[in-house]
Amino acid sequence: MKNASSIFLLIGIIVLANLLSNQFFHRIDLTDGQQFTLSNATKNILGKLEDPVTITAYFTEGLGPEFTKTRSDFRDMLIEYANLSNGMVDYEFINPNESEDVEAQAQQNGVQPVLISLREKDQTKQQRAYLGAVLQSGEQKEVIPFIQPGSPFEYSLSTSIKKMAVIDKPTVGVVEGYGSAGPNELAEVYAALGILYNVESINLATTPSIPPRFKTVAIVAPTDSIPPAHLAVLDAYLAQGGSLFVAINTVGNEGGGIQGIVISTGLESWLRGKGLEVENSYLVDAVCGTITVPQQVGAFRVNAQVQFPYFPMPKEFADHPITEGLEQVIMPFASPLRFVGDSVSAFTPLLFSSDLTGIIQAPTIFEIEKNWAESDFPLSRITIGGILQDGPGRLVVIGDGDFPASGGGGRGQTSDNASLMVNSIDWLSDDTGLIELRTKGIASRPLEEMEDGQRSLLKWFNFLFPIVLVLAYGIFRYQVRRGRRQRRSQESFV
Repeated sequence: MKNASSIFLLIGIIVLANLLSNQFFHRIDLTDGQQFTLSNATKNILGKLEDPVTITAYFTEGLGPEFTKTRSDFRDMLIEYANLSNGMVDYEFINPNESEDVEAQAQQNGVQPVLISLREKDQTKQQRAYLGAVLQSGEQKEVIPFIQPGSPFEYSLSTSIKKMAVIDKPTVGVVEGYGSAGPNELAEVYAALGILYNVESINLATTPSIPPRFKTVAIVAPTDSIPPAHLAVLDAYLAQGGSLFVAINTVGNEGGGIQGIVISTGLESWLRGKGLEVENSYLVDAVCGTITVPQQVGAFRVNAQVQFPYFPMPKEFADHPITEGLEQVIMPFASPLRFVGDSVSAFTPLLFSSDLTGIIQAPTIFEIEKNWAESDFPLSRITIGGILQDGPGRLVVIGDGDFPASGGGGRGQTSDNASLMVNSIDWLSDDTGLIELRTKGIASRPLEEMEDGQRSLLKWFNFLFPIVLVLAYGIFRYQVRRGRRQRRSQESFV
């Protein structure tokens, strides 16, 4: 009878603990960058919800450990969203593979199946699977068509909710013409900006003055001359307290070949008049991107990846909201920035080259297969971008125009490239709410980039720590049992 009561009591405690865990969910996050801890931006978004949000998660069940973990992690995050929103977020999980009607419903809502490989009984098979979600608030709907296993979910969820919650979006302008990058080249930037802003093109030739409704104006990679009268329109906008984002090329390569040239548009002279010089030179860096070069290997001609110091990859950033969470960007044919202004203006550097940097004057010829030596990089921490205060106006200036374009102008880019531009516009527009989310992802920590000693220490720690843990537990258990035996052997023990 006593044993039965103990069993019922234990079952009751377990049931109560499960009920309480759903109401008071909490977990300890030991990951780098707190990947599983909701950011303040998400908490603010959820706390300001005025209309209920329903999240329908379409997940195929029985897909193996990796996908089961993804479903579990996504569910845990939805529990936190529901708790923090004070009941404004509701969710449900549906297995579309249960019936054809449910599968058709998932597809109609925008979640399409993907083919995944599963291994069963030493055989590999392909299975149609669903891993997506649909968010709805009133008449508005947002779709997350595919939730990548191992990826951070918070940005997709919070930006989708934010996009539905924002009614009157502020406006951001992008200058068109002069050979500047447009919507096609800046597709990723436009998509990210579209969450919070209406993005409109501005033609300086037909716009005598920029309306104050534009929170920020951007001009990216112009290649043709900009008349002084058009630059005067930007002057007037800044004088009214406007904000400007400038990504400028002062050097490049002619026709995509090996001839390095100077690019002059008048924008560089305009910036120099404000106290910021973008030099007509190439910044070369030992920490750099690669290019594809055809090489002869025996009787075959193959494409090989060769490091190209003319594509620096800055990893050093100032402590600032614009660069928060960034890990690295790639900047093809970047130029150094130098502040030459007086006390009227102020300049704040944002990103820097590595400790092995050099400067090559333009024009030049690129030696694609040059054997670079440490002596080619005598400089360190050269400024590539920063913030210029011009009276009541503010500018973020980056000494490379290609970095935010899709593929960096066909030269490859990192996921942080577009984030740098979008973060800059958020900050210039006084809206930093999603910067923390946008750059919050799984931190990249490649072993090959670590020092030998640090890499060896990490490997030995991973190998020895579990063994030491088991031995420590064994010693502890041995000491406890030994103590019991000693107490029992004493004459006074009853």
